[in-house]
Amino acid sequence: MNGFKKFLFRGNLVELAVAVVVGAAFSGLVTAFVNSFIGPLIALVGGKPDFSDLAFTVNGTKFPYGGFLTALISFLIMAVVIYFLVVLPVAKLLERLIKAEEATERPCPHCLSDIPIKATRCKFCTSDLATAPTP
Repeated sequence: MNGFKKFLFRGNLVELAVAVVVGAAFSGLVTAFVNSFIGPLIALVGGKPDFSDLAFTVNGTKFPYGGFLTALISFLIMAVVIYFLVVLPVAKLLERLIKAEEATERPCPHCLSDIPIKATRCKFCTSDLATAPTP
């Protein structure tokens, strides 16, 4: 029973549960956006946003490929929306934040280990760094 308590109260499990709940809520948001805005745009261009009535028949067996086609198009549209409205802006924001942080270390020119910018001798390979530090 003690091991089960440790499992339940580990940080990773709680973080994972929160991520699943937030992901489910975000999924609903993206689905609503696609259905409200992107689907009607496809209907304007293609004539209909739903292809579920498409099918073909072989020897009396019906293959309704339209449902798969609709799901595939919805998936691709959601992936594009998530990439351009979430992933790309967050990546740009993180890039700006990383650039804003001042560098505190530089690579040693001899062993390529990270050393403090003001160091005059590498603590790993003990090479003399009398030359001016590289930015």
